[in-house]
This record gives sequence, C-alpha cells and structure tokens, in this order.
Amino acid sequence: MNALKAFVQRRNPCFLVNRTVTTKKKFHDPSEEDELPIFKYPLSKSTDKRVYVWGLAETGALGIHLPRGKKKGKNAYKNNFTLVWHPMRSSFCERFDVTKIACGYGFTVAAVNTSEQHKVFGTGINTDSQIGYHAPRIGHPLELLLSPAPIYIPYKSLETKVTGLAAGRAHTLVLTDNEGVFTLGNNAYGQCGRKIKENEEYRGSMLSHNIKRLDNEKIIDVCCGQDHSLFITESGKVFSCGWSADGQTGLGTFKNQEYPAQVKGDITSERIVKLASTSDCVLALNENGELFGWGNSEYGQVPMTTKQQQVNMSYALVNFTKGLGKIVDIAAGGSFCLICNEQGDAFVWGFGLLGLGPNVQHASVPKLIPPPLFGRNEFNTDTMVKKVACGISHLMAITNQGDLYAWGRNRHGCLGLGHSKDQNFPLKVNIGAHVTDVKCSVDHTVAMCKPFA
Repeated sequence: MNALKAFVQRRNPCFLVNRTVTTKKKFHDPSEEDELPIFKYPLSKSTDKRVYVWGLAETGALGIHLPRGKKKGKNAYKNNFTLVWHPMRSSFCERFDVTKIACGYGFTVAAVNTSEQHKVFGTGINTDSQIGYHAPRIGHPLELLLSPAPIYIPYKSLETKVTGLAAGRAHTLVLTDNEGVFTLGNNAYGQCGRKIKENEEYRGSMLSHNIKRLDNEKIIDVCCGQDHSLFITESGKVFSCGWSADGQTGLGTFKNQEYPAQVKGDITSERIVKLASTSDCVLALNENGELFGWGNSEYGQVPMTTKQQQVNMSYALVNFTKGLGKIVDIAAGGSFCLICNEQGDAFVWGFGLLGLGPNVQHASVPKLIPPPLFGRNEFNTDTMVKKVACGISHLMAITNQGDLYAWGRNRHGCLGLGHSKDQNFPLKVNIGAHVTDVKCSVDHTVAMCKPFA
C-alpha cells in the first residue's frame, strides 16, 4: 500500500494521502472520508496578472511565435497564422511582473517591476529605434523583433520605477517616478521633445532623450498621438510637442514643435487628469469630469461654432456634453471619440462604425450606446462601463464586471472576436480573466487582466 501512496503522490503531488488506504472493508464507514485523497486547488494572489494579446502577429507586436502553414488560396493569410483571432496569453508576461503596457503602430512596449537595469521591454517594428537599439552583429541593427527584448535606458538609479508608457507611430515615451520622461524613436517633427536634426538617421540609433521636468514641475502622465507627444504635470498643466499640421499640439499654431510647450486655450486654468489621443485629435479631462478637445475635427470630433476642421487651441466642450453627467474616462480614435460617465453609460460621436448599428456611421453629437449591449438589463442592473479605449478604427469598453466589449473595423482581427468581419455594435470578447485595462493600436490589441480566482 505504500507503493500505491507513492504512486498517487508521484502522479499528482497535489493529492495528499492522509492514511493508509485499505480495501478489506466491505461496508461504508463514514470515517473513510478522512482517508480519501485531498485535492488542493491553487488560488491566485491579489497581485497575479494575466496579459492577453491578439491581432496582427507578423510584425512581432504580439511578442509570440506562431507556426507557419503551407496552405494556399483565399484563406492562406489566416492559415499561415500571421493573425491571432482570439485573445492569447502572453508567455513573456507570465515570467515578468508587468505593470504598464503601451501599443504603438506595429509595436508594443511593456514595463516590468524590477530593481535591475532593464525595466522596459519592446517587441515589433523597430525601423526608427522606437524600441531601442538591438543588433545581433555590429552595424546590423534589427528593424523588427519577434520577441520582447530589453530596452536600454540610462537610469541614474536602479531603484527608479517606470510609472507610465505611451507609444505613437514610431516613437515611445517612458515615464519614471523620479527621473522624468525618456523618449526614443523618430523625432522628425519634434515628437521626442528635442531639437530636430535634418537627415537624422533613426535606424540603429542608440539615442534616448531625457525630459526631467516641465515648468519646474514633475511630470505625472504621458500620452502619444501619431506623431506628437503630450505631458501632464503635477499641477494639471498640459505640455505638448511634435507634429501640428492639424493643431494637435494645441499651441495656437500649425507649426511643428521641438520642445514641450504649454497647451493654450481653455485648459490653461484647469487641472487636467487625463489625456487621450491615438491619431491627430486630442481629448482632455479635468478633475471635475469636464471635457476639452483640440486637433483634427474633420468629422466633428471637436465641435466648433464655425466649420473649422483643424483646432489649434484647447476648447471646453461643456455645452457639447451637457446633460451627460460627470465624465470618468475618455478615448480618441482616428475619426471618432468615446467617453463614459459615472453612471456607467458610454457615448460616441464622429465617423466610423460607432457601435450604433450598420445604419449609423456618423454622429455630430454624443450618442448613447444602448446599455443592454454591455450586459445591463432588468436582471443585471448594476453593470456599468468603467473604462474605454480606441485604436485608429476600433473601439473597446470595460465593464465593472471585468468584461471587455469590442466593435468597429476589425483590421487583421484586432477585435479578438475570432473572425475578420467588422462589428457594428459592441460584442463581448471571450477572455478567461477579469479585464482591468486594454490598449489599442492600428492592428493589434493588448489587455491586462486578473485571474478569476
């Protein structure tokens, strides 16, 4: 019997055999229950995290290796596993304590909790050194990484922590707790916050620029649009730099800006707590839950009394959002905007697949997305939208139940719904975890989650 006990424990160490098991008894004895093997289910800790990725994989932005098929024909693109149609767990994030993630145009950066030198990792397109310098041989820098690799950043102290990340078309911002912001990648328009150098070669660049403070204040948050950068200081001021052909820097001009300067207009007297920009339109939220906007407004993203389509200063959108209540989260896509209020309702406006059905592709004022589409009904009245996010052409929302909903253009499967069809209304994404945050880009999506139990 000792051999049986050893066998059971060897096959499954979670089984604990308390006493010697005997087969001589012919009748049931309640005390036998104490002799049965006990299976202990592993429980997750409050600090446990899960990261799921999906969308276009061949750029390396997902940081996972997929097998290559040999099938040909109209389904060859799908059969070759260049796309991930459903959320897939990131093995990198299983090995490291990931705290922050940002999605750029074809690349992804992640910050890990460590006291070592390498605190940020990048994977995907690296044509402009937006995820650092990586060269297997001297003089042969990699322009694409299929797996996450450490990004060298010259921290002064190994105790420095990364508190924020943002990624644009070809540049990256790394926010730290006490050393300011480090910028990497393309600076053709000043988006890295340093002097523009004509004919600068970004491929294979080892340069990282450090912005310690702005207006003698600590920087507490960062945001990237396509080719511009935004910064929030501890007093709630907003600074910007980079491409400004559509007024997205908010500096009252359409000229490119090399060094960060304070955004002008209605937000100068406000305490801003959040910024949102994926392309060339910017939304800002103050501490009172009021909305402001500037940048591209070709589809009415920043409504004006005139027909102005490029807004180069910040404007209050209080009248535009009147009656919506206190706004708690914001997102700005390529041609539309998405917000949610403290009652858990989501509103959308602009142009695209807005989530209002196939017959509504333009809204000049905020339109309520029907709450039942997010799971709220007479039997489940407590469901609320708590967070929103936008890529260039797709939208997402997270409820207080930890459910993720996706809709919009399904470019390369970025919606994670298992197919390539566009989605006209919110549909729940099948993820086996409690979603806490989601980051969207052009053609891929990353979700940070907690295990259910």
